[in-house]
Amino acid sequence: MTSGPLPAAPVLAGRTALVTGASRGIGRAIAGELARAGARLCVTARDPAGVRDTVARLRAGGAEAIGVAGSVADPAHLWEVTERTMAAYGRVDVVVNNAATNQPYGPLMDADPDDWRTAFTVNVEAPLRLVQCAWRAWMSEHGGAVVNVCTEGAGHVGPHVGAYGTSKAALLHLTAQLAGELGPGVRVNSVSPGLVRTEMARFVWERAEEGVAAGLPTGRIGEPDDVARAVRWLVSDEASWITGADLLVDGGTRVRAASPGGDPGAVQRELRHHLPGS
Repeated sequence: MTSGPLPAAPVLAGRTALVTGASRGIGRAIAGELARAGARLCVTARDPAGVRDTVARLRAGGAEAIGVAGSVADPAHLWEVTERTMAAYGRVDVVVNNAATNQPYGPLMDADPDDWRTAFTVNVEAPLRLVQCAWRAWMSEHGGAVVNVCTEGAGHVGPHVGAYGTSKAALLHLTAQLAGELGPGVRVNSVSPGLVRTEMARFVWERAEEGVAAGLPTGRIGEPDDVARAVRWLVSDEASWITGADLLVDGGTRVRAASPGGDPGAVQRELRHHLPGS
């Protein structure tokens, strides 16, 4: 008989999850975490090579997985991934809206209207459209769970990320609205990461990691797996009485002032110091 903890139960066994923006970073970590929990996966992202790599990694770990490359800004693509998921597995139990853009980057007075609309198309409209697709294909009759990946930054202003933050604030409201409309069969929640070690945020954490980490109660910046574990819990039955909620996964960014020697502005000053154009 072996000693030590038993393997975690496959809390998502028999369920199918659709994850956007899954070619790298947080999206890839979420796909991997859901697969380890027993889910079958359909992953999508703009980069075909990245999608193929994610699918290969999932299958190498023993998961059932398919991938469909394309942009979430294209409504036809969202319906395609839903149809492909239904064709492969016959159900869509979980939707994770992770794909996002941080463009246009810079002061809002310099923002091009077309770029501004793109931010809302990708960060707000696409999540709504994908939930509509899943609702019509499966969830309206069978239920399910949705998680939208937002950002801790939606709770405050910051330099150069006005379009991103504003669109993510809209996504937070959309999350609550959908939770109210789709219950009790479908639960809709969000996670709001702080600074996480991803390629999208590399321009920040490569230069500011030490200073930001020192200002957090946890003493470190986030890893994609930190967010992935939170998502896995929210879509599982362990969170069956939670809907319309936003789970902060930020290393204590919003409570840093209460830590010994805490300075409520330290993290933001560190980020501003290292952001381009600041």
